[in-house]
Amino acid sequence: MKIPQVSVFVSNHPGRLHVVCRSLADAGVNLLSLTLADSGEFGLIRLIVSDAEKAVGVLAKAGLSATISDVIACPVGAKIGGLADLLSTAVGNLQIDYMYAYPSTNADGNNIMILRFQDIDKAIETLKASHIKVISKEELLG
Repeated sequence: MKIPQVSVFVSNHPGRLHVVCRSLADAGVNLLSLTLADSGEFGLIRLIVSDAEKAVGVLAKAGLSATISDVIACPVGAKIGGLADLLSTAVGNLQIDYMYAYPSTNADGNNIMILRFQDIDKAIETLKASHIKVISKEELLG
């Protein structure tokens, strides 16, 4: 139930995000979700894409450093307290490194959160034991 995520390190200059997006598009890699954080002179772009291995190769050819790491996707009720419910029910004792929203086109009334845990295997086990759905890569990518 792990989902590959591509992380790209870029200099914090105008046009760098465009290079990433254009390179992926030109190679036929579908960009499904993106989050961007800056730390002064550099930025970190985290992506969920249709083909992570291909994306890393494409970005390397564009002169960009990219790596793949695993994340988890979970549905979160689109209601007040939906995320708080997920966090208190299942992951109160697990270290979350970061999270971000995934644009959901589902009609089930849920949002999807992408979560990165320090111990991803323990997180999956804990979520399942708490009857929290962990979305597979195939379900997420449709």
